[in-house]
Amino acid sequence: MIDYKLILNSCNYILENLKKRNFNLNIKFFKNFFLNKKNIQINIENLRKKKNILSEEIRILKNENKNIEFLIKKSIEIGKILSKLKIKFIEINNKLNEFLLKIPNLIDNDVPIDIYGNKNVEIYKYGYIKNFNFVIKDHISLGYINNGLDFKSSLNISGLKTVVLKDNIALMNRALINFMLDVHNKNGYKEIYVPLISNIKSLYGSGQLPKFNKDIFYIKNNSESDKALIPTSEVQLINLFRNKNINFKDLPIKLVSYSQCFRSEYGYYGKNKKGLIRLNQFDKVELIQIVDPNNSDNALEEITNDAENILKLLEIPYRRILLCSGDTPFNSCKTYDIEAWFPYNNSYIEVSSCSNTKDFQSRRISLKYKKNNKKEFLHILNASGLAVNRTLASIIENYQENNNKIRIPNVLIPYLNKIYI
Repeated sequence: MIDYKLILNSCNYILENLKKRNFNLNIKFFKNFFLNKKNIQINIENLRKKKNILSEEIRILKNENKNIEFLIKKSIEIGKILSKLKIKFIEINNKLNEFLLKIPNLIDNDVPIDIYGNKNVEIYKYGYIKNFNFVIKDHISLGYINNGLDFKSSLNISGLKTVVLKDNIALMNRALINFMLDVHNKNGYKEIYVPLISNIKSLYGSGQLPKFNKDIFYIKNNSESDKALIPTSEVQLINLFRNKNINFKDLPIKLVSYSQCFRSEYGYYGKNKKGLIRLNQFDKVELIQIVDPNNSDNALEEITNDAENILKLLEIPYRRILLCSGDTPFNSCKTYDIEAWFPYNNSYIEVSSCSNTKDFQSRRISLKYKKNNKKEFLHILNASGLAVNRTLASIIENYQENNNKIRIPNVLIPYLNKIYI
């Protein structure tokens, strides 16, 4: 959530920054609502003062055995007006919050500007792309040949785009999860296991709502959707700190969590969305950092490096992409995508998105820290560390052999006790 004071005091800057996302802020609506809220607040405060003065007059006159009936009636009338104003104030405040919750984060100055998402910048590439001396297959075919990926049975039992992992492929998926968690643990991230069910307040707190309402799998209870399956463990990790005041000496806070994630993936189509690339239910290891606002730019580089480290250890070629303004996520002010190499399509596909949200999410959940006797909002960063199923798909394609077997990456051999599957 953007600081409303910033909107009021730096109106032109906010308008120009949001236009970089093709977001048009109705500043007139905001100012009118804010002014109306302010006027009601002033009226409430004035009426409270009058009521307090009347109460004191009533007390004095009552002690003097004088008539207080008129003053009591007047006090009751003021009380009724106050009650109505309080209700109106709550209504306006709620509408103002609804308005603010729909505004995306401000874009950093070094983010490329393009509202259509066509100017993402490749920062660098890493790793050796193997030249195969045989006709290669995609991960879907290899998974089918090795009896490890079963999309048909999964569709029959779930009715959604999911997958049943079998035998050695299932073992490698579990090995990947454990490997990622182990590496991040060694890099100072504290492991957290979170519920897969979230309340609606938490989804607003992390910023999934109201923007991504169509992507959420809601749980209906008595015909009302007051709970949902998590689209990412980021939701729960961030909301663990709702309404908290963190001691400055405890920063940075670094968390890692594995969870299954659930998304409707509304409106996503195309050749790079098949197989394990885009599922309604998928595995993901998530990284979170909560940091001193003065250090969040450095923290973005660190958390991105930590995510990239997984691909380096797996020896999978990848590239880092700086997203332009049109592709930068709603919550983020700056985002790097990490894309792994998929040889069958001769292309890179995203396996991690690493974002600095600055104080956008901390304002939504009221997460602060105290420094020099002053409370300020902390900065929050998140990164996939990594998307497990996509990483598994990249391994299957990059490590395929001529006989349709899949060689195990060296770092996973201790987890599987075998060299091929």
